Formats: sequence, C-alpha cells, structure tokens
Amino acid sequence: MADSVVGKDKCGEQRLVSLPLSRIRVIMKSSPEVSSINQEALVLTAKATELFVQYLATCSYRHGSGKAKKALTYSDLASAAEDSETLQFLADILPKKILASKYLKMLKEKREEEDDDDDGSDLGEVPA
Repeated sequence: MADSVVGKDKCGEQRLVSLPLSRIRVIMKSSPEVSSINQEALVLTAKATELFVQYLATCSYRHGSGKAKKALTYSDLASAAEDSETLQFLADILPKKILASKYLKMLKEKREEEDDDDDGSDLGEVPA
C-alpha cells in the first residue's frame, strides 16, 4: 500500500489521498441515510473520487479541443460526458454551453410547437 502514496501533507507525512477527508465526510453525512462513517469507507470513497476525476480529466483531454493549447476546458468535459457511454450520466450535470440568444430561440420554438399541438387538437371537434 505504501507504493500508492499520492502526496504529502503540511507536516511532510505521506498521504494516501489528496482530497480533504473532512470535506468528504461532510458531503457523505449530508445524506439522510448515513448516520456514521467508517474511516476506511471514507478513505476508499476519497480515493475512488480521485480516480474518477482523473479518469474524467484524462478522457476529456484526449478527446477535447484544448489539446493543442495543453488546456482542459469546460467544453471538453461537456463533450466527453455527451459522447462517452461511460460518462453519459454526467450529461445533465455538464451540459454543453449555448448562448442565451440560442436558448431563448429554442424556448420560443418549443412554445410555438406546444401551441400548435394544442390548436391542432381542436380542429377534429365539431361544434354542436
């Protein structure tokens, strides 16, 4: 286990994980189903989170447009979430950015479609 050490803390001691365990504990305790958290479970959750973030960043960087600039951008993350079957569950959390004008236009078109659907249903009825 000693060869999987990630970094060192402020005192120079080696650490197994880089994320702050106290923050992860707070996030885990925010769930109503969780009453107590075992230290081992906390460390494993932190390590799994680190590995997931590393995978997400690596996958996004490889397939992203920021590769030429040696940068990882939000659009790279959003594209990876949309394109990768493994990361598809993140598509709602990392939506592709669109301009406000495009969004308003999409909303207007959607409302017009709904209005057309409502108007079309009345055409088949014959007044008595």
